[in-house]
Amino acid sequence: MVSRNSKLVISLVAVIVIIAAVAGCIGGLGKKGVTTITISGSTTVQPIVAKAAEKYMDDNGNVEIIVSGGGSSVGVTNAGEGKSDIGMSSRDLKSEEKTKYPDLKTYIIAKDGIAIIIHKDNSISTLTLKQIRGIYNGTYKNWKDLGGSDLSIVVVNRDSTSGTREFFWEKVMSKENFTATALEKNSNGAVQQTIQQTPGAIGYVGLGFVDTSIKAVKIDQNGSLFEPTVQNVLNGEYPISRPLILLTKGETSGLAKEFIDFILSAEGQKIVEEEGFVPLS
Repeated sequence: MVSRNSKLVISLVAVIVIIAAVAGCIGGLGKKGVTTITISGSTTVQPIVAKAAEKYMDDNGNVEIIVSGGGSSVGVTNAGEGKSDIGMSSRDLKSEEKTKYPDLKTYIIAKDGIAIIIHKDNSISTLTLKQIRGIYNGTYKNWKDLGGSDLSIVVVNRDSTSGTREFFWEKVMSKENFTATALEKNSNGAVQQTIQQTPGAIGYVGLGFVDTSIKAVKIDQNGSLFEPTVQNVLNGEYPISRPLILLTKGETSGLAKEFIDFILSAEGQKIVEEEGFVPLS
């Protein structure tokens, strides 16, 4: 015969088991209720998307947005093959990419200028596009050949997966070969850091990576000087500018669509501006 105390203990255990089961169910529902998307690609676009994702997740507690870099080519491939829900690119699609991934949809979310940057103590302040091309193809090897100090030029390039490099190669290099001595870096931040630490170095980065730790060169076009600024990109005067793009495989839906719509909204475009890039309007 079961005692009164034993019945009480059994009842308490049963209650605890029920509470634990309910709590477990609630936790499982909460976990299953989180919607996740992945975004990968251009390190130029990445700061905009990462900041927008942070804000979007703060405002919507049931979503998770995972953002990673890798370069524009990675973004195109991952989006095209469905490895990422959204790809990021700082260049237009190549013809072979359009053929390989015919379902890719592109969304311009911002504009950008490519800034030519040098060490802040370098006496050079202006360069023509022809001079920049000459530096990057190896014609110029010392800053004194361009009116500067007697200092060897250290050419800093982006890696082969970079959309910024692809754009620079077409727009500035006119598809000429880069000098074989160029250092290759895998992100805008790595280029900026190398320039900051190397007196003779020259590199190129997205507009959002220009700050007081380096010097941004003015571009001389027929005697007119153009700084890499938001205003000069907006008015079309800065000669090295481009669109920043998100990509999806087919038409967007669900969280991917909602997030792209958020970046294109007034609030999202404010983030574009805060990150040092050029909003669409």
